[in-house]
Amino acid sequence: MNNKLLSRRQFVTGVTMGAAALAINPSILFAGVGSNKGLNTLTGNVFNLNIGEQSVNFTGTQRKATTVNNSLPAPLLRFKEGEEVVLHVTNHLQESTSIHWHGLILPSEMDGVPNISNDFTGINPGETFTYRFKAAQSGTYWYHSHSGFQEQTGLYGPIVIDPIEKDPVAYDKDYVVMLSDWTDEDPMDVYKKLKKLSHYYNFNERSHEDLMSDIDKKGIENTWNDRKMWNQMRMSQRDLADVTGYTYTYLTNGITPDKGWVGLFNKGEKVRLRFINGSAMTFFDVRIPGLRMTVVSADGQNIEPVSVDEFRLGVSETYDVIVEPKDDRAYTIFAQDIARSGYARGTLTPNESVIGEVPELDAVANLSHSDMGMDMSGMDHGSMDMSKPMAGMDHSKMDMSKPMAGMDHSKMDMGAGSVMKSMVDHADTEFGPHVDMRSESPQYRLDDPGVGLRNNDRKVLTYADLFNLNMTHNYPDPDREIELHLTGNMSRYMWSINGIKFADAEPLQFKFGEVIRITFVNDTMMNHPMHLHGMWSDLETGDNMYIPRKHTVIVQPGAKISYRVLVDAKGSWAYHCHLLYHMLGMFRRVDVV
Repeated sequence: MNNKLLSRRQFVTGVTMGAAALAINPSILFAGVGSNKGLNTLTGNVFNLNIGEQSVNFTGTQRKATTVNNSLPAPLLRFKEGEEVVLHVTNHLQESTSIHWHGLILPSEMDGVPNISNDFTGINPGETFTYRFKAAQSGTYWYHSHSGFQEQTGLYGPIVIDPIEKDPVAYDKDYVVMLSDWTDEDPMDVYKKLKKLSHYYNFNERSHEDLMSDIDKKGIENTWNDRKMWNQMRMSQRDLADVTGYTYTYLTNGITPDKGWVGLFNKGEKVRLRFINGSAMTFFDVRIPGLRMTVVSADGQNIEPVSVDEFRLGVSETYDVIVEPKDDRAYTIFAQDIARSGYARGTLTPNESVIGEVPELDAVANLSHSDMGMDMSGMDHGSMDMSKPMAGMDHSKMDMSKPMAGMDHSKMDMGAGSVMKSMVDHADTEFGPHVDMRSESPQYRLDDPGVGLRNNDRKVLTYADLFNLNMTHNYPDPDREIELHLTGNMSRYMWSINGIKFADAEPLQFKFGEVIRITFVNDTMMNHPMHLHGMWSDLETGDNMYIPRKHTVIVQPGAKISYRVLVDAKGSWAYHCHLLYHMLGMFRRVDVV
């Protein structure tokens, strides 16, 4: 193994010189990094936020970060539903900046995306911009830059909005757990490397040992045909993440894995953990060995509580969970990246001196035929044992015999549990060297926990488990449907929607007051977290009585997913994949008139 790679992996898994470096260089510490208790907190309804540069040292090497009030992550902002919130943001950088309030429903001129939201072009060096809006909701959210790659260099922070009415969730302790990814590299260099060699950071390609294992399980002929298919398509079964622990250090509330964030509890208390994925590119699979988690909120919105062992936290998603430690011992919050190249870590403990054990990373998973959007009927599925139910599938609440209101089922096969198959049409713009894959039979896989989490003997949260805590029986049927294909050429690192990159695309036109069904078809082999600004994405799960509400929806590889949008916000809005290095192409402007 490459010595550089070995040392990098050792660091990410906690065997690191980072803690020693931090101790030796106290002058470079600042709020959020110098203490394992993590976040600064600002409360009230008037905030002064100063964006600037700060020296940091996560790896033993000093680097520059983009910070807010000298803090990484930026301070936790805590205010109350119904209040008028005023935020004075001053730019001390040498370049333009901005802040977007992710998931907050507010006027378009306050949304904070340069050159999208009315006349807002960003905050110039030395200038102050005042954001002013009413807090129209409660829950767990976050904020981040929408300028260049500043989000990757540290400009992100959590938001908690306390409800105006009594919180339906009871708890004794309340902690934010913000996960993120840090690289010592200049983000522009990361992007350039991906453009030149898209698998530059992928050190998990299949090996001779994997080949021998496949032959043992499937036989020589099946293994040969399977490998031949992947090679002919010039695709990798291990294409799980563009950027990995080779360059990333995964942080919990700004704390490296070797040190770890610490949250205290007393035995028998109910502890609320507000998980936020503030990373640029990383999907995290989160569990707390020895503790069952009750998920009570998704993207800031209350859901019917569901008990799980594990959940996948897509980029920019948030989940709130309740845990009830019954013993006086430490529990490890373990968040491994989807590529199994490293992890972020925290500890829940009754005593700061007692730290929990860190589990081993799970084995690296392989993408399957279904992740390519292929019709799997009659196929050999290789390592996928389809005789076993996927971990986390609970069909008890999904009545799939009832059609989704207004949905055309003429092309859908509603057999095989709640998996819906369909053939799709691809626009002429999807054909050409800029698109290297098109799904032939994408499926609605709401109850699929995703690659790396299937059949792992843990109860894994899926979108099929999400039910709004309040009834949605009066939700109007869609007036029309828009189908959007997520497209790209992985080897050339080109990303687009319907085969058209943002620079060449016309805005999407929404009419104020209408209800639109958005159907995404993922024509790539990567998960894409799709975020619509300014309006809610109301996920269609098959139960129209309790439609869950989200601001970011993960579209799995080779899959379809649909949600409704009640168009209730005039203006222009951003609509994009939240993977930072995909955003340049996989982006649209939405005009609401």
